Amino acid sequence: MVGLIEEFGAWGVFLLMVPESACVPVPSEVTLLFSGFAVHQGWMSFPVAVAAATAGNLVGSLIAYGVGASHVLGKVSLVSGLLGRWEGLIERQGTRAVFTARLLPLARTFVSLPAGAQGVPLVSFVVLTTVGCALWAAGLVLVGLLAGAAWVTVSSVLGKVLLAVGLVVVGLAVFGRPGRKRHDG
Repeated sequence: MVGLIEEFGAWGVFLLMVPESACVPVPSEVTLLFSGFAVHQGWMSFPVAVAAATAGNLVGSLIAYGVGASHVLGKVSLVSGLLGRWEGLIERQGTRAVFTARLLPLARTFVSLPAGAQGVPLVSFVVLTTVGCALWAAGLVLVGLLAGAAWVTVSSVLGKVLLAVGLVVVGLAVFGRPGRKRHDG
């Protein structure tokens, strides 16, 4: 994943975001946080990272929307129950459910299937998906950017903490646990 973004920049971000939105378990959080780090490194700009992630999300979401609209998954008993719950939510909340789901981990990945199955108008779906995914991407890319800027400080502190923990573990292994009596025998 890291290599793909480092090697291909925005195209790498796009390629990683498509399967995530097409219901393949590729965590967008990791992709977007590293994209923010890539922005910090100067491999791409913030707007390009957000645009690539949003475009990838939209393409993947349209694939899942098409699968949902085909109603093939409704024939699988395990999936049909889950789709039924989502469809009920979309019936009650309307297109607002699509936008809200785009801002929630896990739900954002799978909302396209019931949206397609329920026949959410394609133009509304595209607009809500684009806006929701752009907000999600911008937030996580920004966090990655800030983490990248703070990495020198974080890695220094983390290194000291890990060294201290390591010394405690070695001390316990060598000298035994405190309060434990040794039996010679």
